Amino acid sequence: MTSAEAPAPYRVMTVCTGNICRSPMAEVVLRDRLEAAGLGDRVVVDSTGISDEERGNPIDRRARAVLAEHGYAVDGTHRARQVRSGDLAARDLVLAMTSQHARALRRLDAAGPVRMYRSFDPAAPRVAPGEPEHVLDIADPWYGGQQDFEDCLAEVEAAADGIVDFVRAQLAT
Repeated sequence: MTSAEAPAPYRVMTVCTGNICRSPMAEVVLRDRLEAAGLGDRVVVDSTGISDEERGNPIDRRARAVLAEHGYAVDGTHRARQVRSGDLAARDLVLAMTSQHARALRRLDAAGPVRMYRSFDPAAPRVAPGEPEHVLDIADPWYGGQQDFEDCLAEVEAAADGIVDFVRAQLAT
């Protein structure tokens, strides 16, 4: 198959508030898991924030440290950016870190492919359509200490394999 015949990559975007902690952590973890699953060349993962207050800033130093301590490579090229409505239309899956993020994303594009990140965690609460999604929120570690970043990473990792399985199934259809 030539590059002209290759299918377009599947596109995943993670979204938090400022795009310096949760969403870039999820981006790094998902890239790692997708690569390990043999899907790294078929899936593109990026991240954004609802707010533009951190625009241009790198990943938070504490998030970078926790990722590195757990064996994830952080290349230093990340720069925070704000999500735009066109971003949703250009993605196959948009993963919100909190119900507040999901609501903001749905206001940008009601038909967008928005899901709660933790909805892919088999141990997370199940939320029926129309029920409040806040039970799936991943808390913002920015205001806390080392343990808050550890807890955030644990929640991100717990859902990552479910996301990989979902993406694999999507690619098979």
